[in-house]
Amino acid sequence: MYYRHHVFFCTNKRDDGRQSCEDCGASALRAYAKDKVKALGLAGPGGVRVNSAGCLDRCSEGPVVVVYPEGVWYSYVDQDDLDEIIGEHLQHGRVVERLKI
Repeated sequence: MYYRHHVFFCTNKRDDGRQSCEDCGASALRAYAKDKVKALGLAGPGGVRVNSAGCLDRCSEGPVVVVYPEGVWYSYVDQDDLDEIIGEHLQHGRVVERLKI
């Protein structure tokens, strides 16, 4: 396995008026998470990769992020939620049940 964790942020912006993750600032929050992962020394081969994704089709529960290889889906609101996902799941391997969808 090239990465221990691969994290996909839905950054989709729908044009039809339905809720989308980008409406909640998903791109800016993805950038925050990517910078935080790098600052903690978790990024890179054997570590964590943070990516943008197109529509993950769960925008109504969003914004959403999915962590592989576990396949755990999260909904988050702000940087504090992302800090918890990074600290608990990505650093310590513990699923954050309160954010899981």
